[in-house]
Amino acid sequence: MSTLYQSPRIIIREFLPHEQQTFLNLFKDDQVTQYLPEASPERYAEMFNELLENYEKKKLSRWAIFDTTNNNFIGMCVARVFVPNTSQIEIGYVLSRQYWGKGIATEVCKALTQYSFAHTNTNEVVAITDLNNSGSQNVLQKAGFERLNNLIRDEEEIAYFKIERLL
Repeated sequence: MSTLYQSPRIIIREFLPHEQQTFLNLFKDDQVTQYLPEASPERYAEMFNELLENYEKKKLSRWAIFDTTNNNFIGMCVARVFVPNTSQIEIGYVLSRQYWGKGIATEVCKALTQYSFAHTNTNEVVAITDLNNSGSQNVLQKAGFERLNNLIRDEEEIAYFKIERLL
């Protein structure tokens, strides 16, 4: 099992095969998924199988976030090639509700940004949010991202953020 990041509060690491239900349960809370693109339970199961394959291929993927003090599952995060601009890496996260507002999302965004710059040749890390997701927009700005002009994806306007590699 590979660890991407660890601090006194959190660990970001690969999911283990037996943690599929933990992953799937995260997406059962309507408040957690309210700003995510619509996906079926079957699609989430496919995502889990894909992330395990990505670990084997040493590709960018989705990772688990756990609380280091009690080993509770906090959520998941992702770093992947940004489809509209493949020279950019897109990051994102989904946290269980009980971990909202504790600074964890900001820490995760900073860790994913550092990881992306260290393990890819990208000079730009980006993130997108629903226009109404002011919580995540604040997190990205706290993590050093700059808000750019909104993007259109699947005929929907979304907020677009970017941070550049320091040369």
